[in-house]
Amino acid sequence: MTDLPVRHFQGRDGVDLVYREVGEGRPLVLIHGYFSTATVNWIRYGHAAELAARGHRVIMPDLRAHGDSGKPHDPGAYPPDVLADDGFALLETLGLTDYDLGGYSLGGRTVVRMLARGATPRRAIVAGMGLDGIVDAGGRSDHFRHVLTNLGTFERGSAAWKAEAFLKTVGGDPEALLRLLDSFVDTSPEELARITVPTLVLAGAKDNDNGSAEALADSLLNGSYVEIPGDHMSAVTKRDLGTAIADFLAS
Repeated sequence: MTDLPVRHFQGRDGVDLVYREVGEGRPLVLIHGYFSTATVNWIRYGHAAELAARGHRVIMPDLRAHGDSGKPHDPGAYPPDVLADDGFALLETLGLTDYDLGGYSLGGRTVVRMLARGATPRRAIVAGMGLDGIVDAGGRSDHFRHVLTNLGTFERGSAAWKAEAFLKTVGGDPEALLRLLDSFVDTSPEELARITVPTLVLAGAKDNDNGSAEALADSLLNGSYVEIPGDHMSAVTKRDLGTAIADFLAS
């Protein structure tokens, strides 16, 4: 499945963006994490295949500044909440009004931003994300700024070295990714409390990168929490992730 056709759409500002899809049935839009791609998060480890086999049309965009999507270096291409804008542009392009929506890490935060701004999926999935990463969206930005502006200087095995190694494996564009950090927007506890969409909050048992996922679920009117094995980087590689999403959507 790693050679799924690339399909194009435009962001609201005209930037060329892409998505891949597999399966037939109820549309499910899945958004990947920072530094990653749709292929890495959703296709490589079998999640998209399992979801397609269980009756979903799985639609997976590459975020702006990632993968095969546009990677502009102009700061003006990264206004506040631009990833949520791009998500709405995808829904509009495909004419989706009855759909489900999910994401991992930055993708999960993007889902929350879309919900806070009025997106109306039947169900939502916020994976690899905790409450701190939602109410303080820039909380880990200093870590990533440090990585992106000091490439090639890190001690082997350190967190920054691992992040740089991952960046290299996906062919990331450091300048575009650095610009994207400026677009992140906080979601207040009050905004979270107004989200009524049934939402699965899903995280690895050892994933503490963005605060408590259980606390995030508790902050949502119709939130539920499921724990799977792994930490922030490894949980996405385990079949449990796709299975938990599919089980939630079938429940």
